[in-house]
Amino acid sequence: MPYIPHTEEDITAMLATIGVGSIDDLFDEIPASLRCGHLEKIPASLSEMEIGQLMRQRAGQNTGAVCFIGAGAYEHHIPAAVWEITTRGEFYSAYTPYQAEASQGTLQLLYEFQTMMANLTGMDASNASLYDGASALAEAVLMAVRLKKSKRILIPTTVHPIYRRVVQTIVKNQDISLVEIPYDAESGTITFDKLSADSAAALIIPQPNFFGNLEAVDELTDWAHAQGMLVIGQVNPLSLAILSSPGEWGTKGADIVCGEGQPLGIPLSAGGPYFGFMCCQKKYVRQMPGRIIGRTVDLDDKIGYTLTLQAREQHIRRSKATSNICTNQGLMVTAATIHTALLGAEGLERVALHCHANTTALVEKLTAIEGVSRVFNGPYFHEAVLRLEKPINEVLRELATAHILGGYKLAPFYPEMDNCLLVCATEMRTGADIERYVEQLKLVMN
Repeated sequence: MPYIPHTEEDITAMLATIGVGSIDDLFDEIPASLRCGHLEKIPASLSEMEIGQLMRQRAGQNTGAVCFIGAGAYEHHIPAAVWEITTRGEFYSAYTPYQAEASQGTLQLLYEFQTMMANLTGMDASNASLYDGASALAEAVLMAVRLKKSKRILIPTTVHPIYRRVVQTIVKNQDISLVEIPYDAESGTITFDKLSADSAAALIIPQPNFFGNLEAVDELTDWAHAQGMLVIGQVNPLSLAILSSPGEWGTKGADIVCGEGQPLGIPLSAGGPYFGFMCCQKKYVRQMPGRIIGRTVDLDDKIGYTLTLQAREQHIRRSKATSNICTNQGLMVTAATIHTALLGAEGLERVALHCHANTTALVEKLTAIEGVSRVFNGPYFHEAVLRLEKPINEVLRELATAHILGGYKLAPFYPEMDNCLLVCATEMRTGADIERYVEQLKLVMN
């Protein structure tokens, strides 16, 4: 469908028909303090040729760099077949319509995605899907509040700081209290002396946590259940190829599991789009937001797929809906399903082990440099925190001149971690990449 903008005559005619003097009058209920005003940095309109020139100029500013940043978004190898298939017309333009059963191919793919995610997490059911990992955690919090009728959630400061901000933004006007649990200075994980039940609905357990450290998930899960809380596991799906699944945590397993699906075949793409996932135990499935696809047979005993549960407000009465999620990240889920199917359980395990081996090698080599030390003890996966005896901004700037993205600065979110850096090395980093980083950091530190 071509995009045909309204002309000034069209706009004038429409405003006259509804009896409004201007476009601004349509939005007069929005307080002036919330309006952005004139967008001074937005340039005047450009022609198609000028836009093309501008975009080529901007694209040229992107220079190649070796990435050692993780912090929730990871550079993994994506087989060429993943996006060759994903961008076929059948998938690329597909959107589950409201007469969903007419789109059997889309439903089958979503069903396969749900099956894979349920297997990875050890949960009974998965939805299909959510906007990103941060909003998925917020939806998990809302789900726990509905189930437990308590408006208190225990959220460790080892949860991704941006995720915590997103959750706070979504729940703050619903009188939901997020009780932050500080981390132990030596291990960088949750410790029991920092915990207090206090009639909370749920305890969030990140695994691995934002620092890359592994939490004591079994003990924490059993403790939360003993206090009458639910357990929300916030996980990296790739890590589940080698770590115990949330369904196996403690005696009863986690109740709700969520996370960011970007490691499963989604390129970094300057920050998105990504997708979030959520899984849960069967007894809680009617409180899970989004869609659940089911498999059945028709009158001719042929396999068919259908929307089994539709707990969003477009499908049911708004007062009964569990969320106002408007869609799912269908194209990203398509890529993740194809990616996971191509790699299989063995492939995911090999990728995870390769990532861990690379990060371990990186940390060992970097901490051998004078003035560089590891901040936390204990096991970790994918990434680790280093302290440098030199200003981080200066270090990162000098590394960038050598086309190395040296890590994620922690001080803006953790003031106590001044001159601390979160580093990561996925399977994409070669031995030569790691050696080059080590040599460049030696030069910077000296």
